[in-house]
Amino acid sequence: MAFHGSGSLLRNVALLVLLSVFVNGDGQFRGFRRFQLYSSQRTVFDEQWFTQRLDHFNGADSRVWKQRYFVNEAFSKPGGPVFLMIGGEGPVNPAWMQNGTWLTYAQKLGALCLMLEHRFYGESHPTPDLSTDSLRFLSSRQALADLAHFRSETAEARGLAGRKWVAFGGSYPGSLAAWFRLKYPHLVHASVATSAPVHATVNFPEYLEVVWRSLASENAECPVTVTKASSALVERLKDPKTYDNITADFNLCSKLQIQTEMDSAYFLETLAGNFMDVVQYNEDNRGFEGVTGTNITIKVLCSVMGDTSLGDPYARYAAVARLMMDTFSIKCVNISYNSYLGDMTDTSWNGPAAGGGRQWVYQTCTEFGFYQSSDSPNQPFTGFPLVYHVKQCADFYNVSAEQLAEAVAQTNEYYGGYDIRSTRIVLPNGSIDPWHALGVTRDITPDLPAVFIKGTAHCANMYPARSQDLLQLTLARDHVFLLLQKWLK
Repeated sequence: MAFHGSGSLLRNVALLVLLSVFVNGDGQFRGFRRFQLYSSQRTVFDEQWFTQRLDHFNGADSRVWKQRYFVNEAFSKPGGPVFLMIGGEGPVNPAWMQNGTWLTYAQKLGALCLMLEHRFYGESHPTPDLSTDSLRFLSSRQALADLAHFRSETAEARGLAGRKWVAFGGSYPGSLAAWFRLKYPHLVHASVATSAPVHATVNFPEYLEVVWRSLASENAECPVTVTKASSALVERLKDPKTYDNITADFNLCSKLQIQTEMDSAYFLETLAGNFMDVVQYNEDNRGFEGVTGTNITIKVLCSVMGDTSLGDPYARYAAVARLMMDTFSIKCVNISYNSYLGDMTDTSWNGPAAGGGRQWVYQTCTEFGFYQSSDSPNQPFTGFPLVYHVKQCADFYNVSAEQLAEAVAQTNEYYGGYDIRSTRIVLPNGSIDPWHALGVTRDITPDLPAVFIKGTAHCANMYPARSQDLLQLTLARDHVFLLLQKWLK
């Protein structure tokens, strides 16, 4: 989700489609590659506030803060289940209180629907700032404890004793949904953990391997041409005499300057992000969220990369970048790593990365890794190796490579990674979605079923159904419903 990724808050064109499926922010940074701009949504659901503990694991710390949530009681029937949609690495979008497959299930099952925003994202500010000292209270473990406390207090306040709770989430919140059931089985009866990257890893080159296969599924020559284009750009970057032309070709905001390997890696990843983002959300029905760019699909990108009238592969690569800029109304691309560093180290809640960028990258540096490096030979891009990602942890938060590796190992030790052991968790994933490489795509047990949906992208089964949906997507939604129906008997 998760990733997202992932909006042009921090930079501009490439990482436009980041963050989690039902939360949309206005950032542009590494992660689940899902952060999308969304328009202000008219909603009949007022935001509500829950008094939450700052540190659930220190009884001597009595500090509290206000956490945002939303409620939809339209389908609630006496004795029916309670559905809890888990927020992720960005502001929760109230459009999800009126749209999405979970509401279809709620209507059929008579569920009360709640959506809780994740600490440190959106309007849920536990601390006065985003300093590294404040961010030590940002973790999946604290977020799960937030969910547990919210669930317990809400059940008592609303008279929900005896009603069964079901957790929903997509991407990183999908992992949280699975882990909520794992760690608090007495509080949550079942979970739908969509596109959940349950296995943490420092280096995640498999992401781009799936991008290659997803592009090839449209046209076998498409990823080959992208590889030629990316390699041609890398060669040009070796000669400063080409910098004026590159500046013009990619509409850079200022003349290209490559002073360190971080500069070139940042630029190359930005351009690769155009393809990564589109593949991740290929043809997902996201329009209700207010996002733009849903018309840009793998088919569109491969059409541009295959258009010989545009010139050589390098020229077509630049044409893709300009297409993305036009789509998102971006005038120029700022590819300065120093500028990005400045944005990411601004610790105020009004800073350019406060929409989620600074927070999410902190979580990757202290829990998950998930770095989508170009280290594999079986993918189309080059120039942004693992060392580039890891150095950001040191630059932004003073987290060393050794600390990062230990943190990721602890995450898998705590949650189990691929070997999660629980019951009544369904784990849907799409074959086009690069995040499925860190998810569960085969049944673990009959009570830990996977739903692997061929031809679909990130969190596709969570979005509203439409007539052009693939049959396997429709069947997947139906299968999840039948599981819920059985588990809630």
